[in-house]
Amino acid sequence: MLDWLGQQFGSYQLTGLLGQGGFANVYLGEHVRYGTRAAIKIPRSRSQDKVERFVKEIRTLAGLDHPNIVGVLEYGVEGQIPFLAMNFARKGSLQQIYREGMLFSPGTIVSFVKQIADGLQYIHDRRLVHRDVKLGNILLGPHNTVWLSDFGIAVKIPRLLFLRESQGSAGTVDYMSPEQLQGKPCPASDQYGLGVVAYELLTGDTPFHGSKREIAEQHLYATPPRLRSRFLEITPAVEGVVKQALAKDPYSRFGSVREFAVALEQASKVPAVEIRRRSSVVDLPAVVISRRRVAIEELEVVAPRRRVARDPSPLVLHRRGAGDLRVTDTSRRRVF
Repeated sequence: MLDWLGQQFGSYQLTGLLGQGGFANVYLGEHVRYGTRAAIKIPRSRSQDKVERFVKEIRTLAGLDHPNIVGVLEYGVEGQIPFLAMNFARKGSLQQIYREGMLFSPGTIVSFVKQIADGLQYIHDRRLVHRDVKLGNILLGPHNTVWLSDFGIAVKIPRLLFLRESQGSAGTVDYMSPEQLQGKPCPASDQYGLGVVAYELLTGDTPFHGSKREIAEQHLYATPPRLRSRFLEITPAVEGVVKQALAKDPYSRFGSVREFAVALEQASKVPAVEIRRRSSVVDLPAVVISRRRVAIEELEVVAPRRRVARDPSPLVLHRRGAGDLRVTDTSRRRVF
């Protein structure tokens, strides 16, 4: 792999490295005349199959025009090296933001899901399946606009719902639907991936864990853990919508990814049912800390409202089950 920093590709001079992937690197480019910035994607390998895949992505993305799909600014070949100049997302991907310890409000999460669903519906109407919907491929643009990116493994589908021939199980296993793992992706596969994204944004984690093989088997056969078991404030209505998007059978999911987003928005407006008061004080025999360990000498909870321990770093208390509470440290989180 060559380092292209300082060199010019098309109208852009590469000034920094934004990210590295197994297939391509993404650089920060500055327009030589106007000084505007762009994300410049360049394949890591010069092998024929990798270059052909990259050119295919360029052709796919260049033919799309939607406010929630990353825009193409320029593309071409420089010294036999193909490149793709795209919109620059200064804040990075949702995955990068999440790793920095930031959380989003429920309303913002619904907005993100709706925007990506709009972009996915746009490509589904053109018989394309993205196959790699995940936090790392969702970029945060200005004014909380999100862009779907990385169309490197997107495939064209026939007019029938399923592909007739196996396409292999390309994708990121944490977000892959059962039918995609079996090599037969369809538009509902992208809905499943977006369902995992919603699950992760709402609870702070993906449904399944383990080795790649173990995660794949869980997608095929295991029921995802209830959202409310990980975060009590999630309402049953929201949980029901996400659960349907994660159905094993694609025909049991929503009729389209747009229907999923609309249902999630409607469910988010349904108020939570008030929990009946049982006692004035709840004893806490055990406390589980997420994100980082915090010393807690004693913690009192007064029903029906949960109270936060008097600790220098703010804590949020969530009930997980009988006698089991999860305390989340929010001192490093920022809500958008």
